[in-house]
Amino acid sequence: MFDDRTDAGERLAAELEARNLAVDVVLGIPRGALPVARPVADTLDADLDVVVARKMGAPQNPEVALGAVASDGSVWYNDDLIDRLHPSEEYLEEVRAAEAENAREKADRYRESGGVPDLRGERVLLVDDGVATGATATACLRQVRGAEADWVGLAVPVGSPRAIDALEREADAVIALRTPADFRAVGQFYRTFDQVSDEEALEYLDREP
Repeated sequence: MFDDRTDAGERLAAELEARNLAVDVVLGIPRGALPVARPVADTLDADLDVVVARKMGAPQNPEVALGAVASDGSVWYNDDLIDRLHPSEEYLEEVRAAEAENAREKADRYRESGGVPDLRGERVLLVDDGVATGATATACLRQVRGAEADWVGLAVPVGSPRAIDALEREADAVIALRTPADFRAVGQFYRTFDQVSDEEALEYLDREP
């Protein structure tokens, strides 16, 4: 169990330091990833910034991810789930467009220029507070890859074994402190897993709300 996201970030940072991982930029997924990403960036002496993606929910059940789309339009579809649920092409396009716009608006709140920073030729580490389906992480990794980063990694305190396996096909390296067989939800492994507000998240970036 992690006490909270800061504790998880400190433990993750210690593991990455022990591996002698060198990166130029750490990217957190707002909002919950930023308390984890801050100690990682500080320990690795890397810049901290954000990358944004939004889950595309299923009809009548928005918590179920048909996929995810990043602020630049990079998209990942859960083909197995789509084959089972058979949403219409019209629905898929409607939810993709709506969530892409939501992601762009969120990126604009966190970054004046929106999108992602200039990552060409950089070693970039994406950090989240945990991975359940891997939907948003996949969309974010694809956005970073599209930004011509030289190396793209993912580090999380905890993740489902299935999602971590899938994400290894998207990143140059995936580091997870725990991949428990009994994984049900990210919050299951935190004693405190409160919502992080935009104001709090911006403080981790040292930016004004």
